[in-house]
Amino acid sequence: MKLQMVGCSHHNASVEVRERLAFSPEQALAALAQLRTQFPDTESVLISTCNRVEVYTAAEAPATCPTRHQVVDFLAEFHGLEPGEVLDALLERSGEHAIRHLFTVASSLDSMVVGEAQILGQVKQAYEMAREADNAGPLTNAAFQTALRVAKCVASETTINERRVSIPSVAVADFASQIFERFDDKKVLIIGAGEMGEETLRYLMDEGVREITVANRSLERAHSLAARVGGVPRPWEDLSDAMVEADLVISTTGASEPVVTSSEFQQIHHSRNQRPLFVLDLAVPRDFEPAVGDFLGVYLYSIDDLEKACEANRRARQKEWPKAERIIEAETARFMADLHHRATGPTIRRLKAQADQLKEDELTRLYNKLGELDERARAEVERSFDRLINKLLHPPLESLRDEAQSGSPHGLLDALKRLFQLKD
Repeated sequence: MKLQMVGCSHHNASVEVRERLAFSPEQALAALAQLRTQFPDTESVLISTCNRVEVYTAAEAPATCPTRHQVVDFLAEFHGLEPGEVLDALLERSGEHAIRHLFTVASSLDSMVVGEAQILGQVKQAYEMAREADNAGPLTNAAFQTALRVAKCVASETTINERRVSIPSVAVADFASQIFERFDDKKVLIIGAGEMGEETLRYLMDEGVREITVANRSLERAHSLAARVGGVPRPWEDLSDAMVEADLVISTTGASEPVVTSSEFQQIHHSRNQRPLFVLDLAVPRDFEPAVGDFLGVYLYSIDDLEKACEANRRARQKEWPKAERIIEAETARFMADLHHRATGPTIRRLKAQADQLKEDELTRLYNKLGELDERARAEVERSFDRLINKLLHPPLESLRDEAQSGSPHGLLDALKRLFQLKD
């Protein structure tokens, strides 16, 4: 029995490598089909996100499971790469280490932003895709179903998922949510086209934001970002009008001077009729003069404000980390014990079946020699044979169970098969 993970993540591979190995949903389906054809006796699940690409394989017979190099070759060939280009970036985890890694990934302890909720959905989606493609099986079903349960356990028994530490997530969850009860009726204006601004916008879209306006000095870049997020581009000259209409503003320009001064905002404020305005100034230097935050109904937060909240959350999360690790360690040990017990089951059943057959053969030979026996005598003879077999088998089977519980039954399992000449 073998379970293995071969893959890379933000921990050990550059974004350029991850991009070259990434799979779209359509490509993932095609890859699963190829894995099923190339390794017909192997189960497989493929996880592909912006921060990781991981192939999980499992097989009852270890010889039928692909090696690390075979998985590397498969990934390289699928993406039209030379294996040497990605070999060093693709790590291998097997057995208990693979299971612990899967539980850690699903629980978001291995994420770039620890505690982010998206990874659990991505793991579940990858598993469901493998099931629908008929690539999952008993081993991967057990591993991934347990991983989903462990992740929920970590989320419910710790506050790791509640402690956001990325600036965009803190901006939306810890600041904007204090101002607005809902977002589906709010208009968002994004000034500039910075990466952090776009990520913050994605969080707002997850909260229900649909009306998005993009203003940029370069109208071409405004059109590009608007197309990615389903928004509307506005010329830079319309910035004041766009701010009058907005409920939330995200500003991420690279300007060396403030884009909006307090004197310029005076007219904007007057035209808004004191409607609340939430401003996230993520630019360095700042795009909004601090005095803009003094206007009635204006909630202005700079990147310094957000970083302080991130750091406070990070310290609180670190206190929860040991608790989450203990949950994962306990669940990994339990899973591996169940897995090893399952591995010994067929051998135990074959050994008992062989002993029962020998008993029946010897009883038949004995009854033929002894002639007629009454039922009481026959029952006593059979009980004696049963006791003898149980006493003979008890020590090896007890040792095998102990080894299974300790997590290393394979050596003794192989020895029993050879000693008793048990065939698979």
